[in-house]
Amino acid sequence: MKSKMGIGTAFKANKAYKTQQKGNTAEAIRLYEECFAEGLNDPRYVLAYAVLIIRKGEYQKAKEFLVKHQKAPGMSSDQRITLIVDYAACCFRLGELDKAVRKMEELYRKGPNGLIYQTLGYLYVEQFDQSRKAAFLARETENQEQEDPALAMLAEGQGESVPHTMEEKWEAGRQRVLKFNQEAVDYDDEDPICLDNLAQTYYRVLGQKEEARTFFEKAHAIKPEQIDTLYFLSRYDLEEGNTRAAVEKMEKALEGRFSPLNYCSREELENELRTLKGGA
Repeated sequence: MKSKMGIGTAFKANKAYKTQQKGNTAEAIRLYEECFAEGLNDPRYVLAYAVLIIRKGEYQKAKEFLVKHQKAPGMSSDQRITLIVDYAACCFRLGELDKAVRKMEELYRKGPNGLIYQTLGYLYVEQFDQSRKAAFLARETENQEQEDPALAMLAEGQGESVPHTMEEKWEAGRQRVLKFNQEAVDYDDEDPICLDNLAQTYYRVLGQKEEARTFFEKAHAIKPEQIDTLYFLSRYDLEEGNTRAAVEKMEKALEGRFSPLNYCSREELENELRTLKGGA
């Protein structure tokens, strides 16, 4: 079918982009959606619009949109990576964590970069968070003989024995998440997100909170406004009875822009702050 897109659509798309940059999200979304209905398929605008609806929490809508436009003509390799990262984030928030990991593993195999390390490193932490252990071990027997998707990429080239029981797979996964996030920090030891991922590995996956603190503090020194780092550092303040310091960090975190790959949401932070300030 012949596209309805013309010069007017291109002009409107540029207007939508400028409107987005000015912070008028609702109007930008309206203009973008008119453009896409008219046949717009420019990867720059595809990604810009996807960011807007992801920030609104419309993950299913964003996921379907990204699939529809995944072969936009002229898409660069960097834009392709960004599209898949956004897709993986949507999958994660829709409860499809394994699918998100598999998509990121495909990218990693083609050659890692900072964004891939940041995203996949965080998703691995989510997969092997201690709170997920019971569900992991309870997987049906027929699935136990299959290679766990969380371990597929991590096992490559390690020369390790293949774990058989779910308990062995869980432990192997935990150790390999540590190796991956250490690899990410080795790749760029000044990347605050990778440092935070390594810290969360120690904190959430391995339960080694003092070791985690070292990396949270390193991340904080590089990027003082990083949301998750501030949140976890506030946990130490609370454990030490320093509520004022914890509140300050949480208030600072609320000044940031939240993403689907943040451990805590804006609403969760706001609710906890109300409790802390109310003395409850």
